[in-house]
Amino acid sequence: MALRELPNIDAELFDRPSSERLASAASLHHAPRFLLLYGSLRERSYSRLLTEEAARLLEAMGGETRIFDPAGLPLPDSAPDDHPKVQELRTLAQWAEGMVWCSPERHGSMTGIMKAQIDWIPLSVGAVRPTQGKTLAVMQVSGGSQSFNAVNQLRVLGRWMRMLTIPNQSSVAKAFLEFDEAGRMKPSSYYERVVDVMEELVKFTLLTRGAADYLVDRYSERKESAEQLSKRVNQRAI
Repeated sequence: MALRELPNIDAELFDRPSSERLASAASLHHAPRFLLLYGSLRERSYSRLLTEEAARLLEAMGGETRIFDPAGLPLPDSAPDDHPKVQELRTLAQWAEGMVWCSPERHGSMTGIMKAQIDWIPLSVGAVRPTQGKTLAVMQVSGGSQSFNAVNQLRVLGRWMRMLTIPNQSSVAKAFLEFDEAGRMKPSSYYERVVDVMEELVKFTLLTRGAADYLVDRYSERKESAEQLSKRVNQRAI
């Protein structure tokens, strides 16, 4: 269809996606970088143990990992943005090319500790968007039967944060039975699913990280930016 059939479109800002643009994306050679978040402060936190297991797998697959410790992170809006734990989290979010979010399910939902970490990561910091275009894998642990409430909510948040959430996910039921005394995950179908999820996360990250800016480039935002620029240079607007 010709653009003349689309009178509401600004032809100068319209883009026809092409495989050539994706093929010409920057080729990155450093190890893919992953930030992992978990949602419990308990001494024997199963979401932390599952997160540590995921980090081991990511490193074995060639990734570089950082696990954020939420202890000491203030509630959102209860402290200034320059709080050391807030700055640590935001710096890691900008460093990462992909993330893993792992929460216990509590009262049919993710925990407040998990949500607080995500709430402290803004959609934008100046011209930098800490999460946009980055990959995401979601996991949860449950004390009872298998459930998907937490991972479903994490997917909603991932979409809101403009992340590329991979199709696979992990939900570990009766997590207290799935880890040994040393905190290592026992062999099981749950463990194999975690391996699947981390493998998929690495593949999607390698596939998209060099093209992330192009993948999330949007007509509406190009149009808004053009209008803002016009206002700045238009003397009548001064």
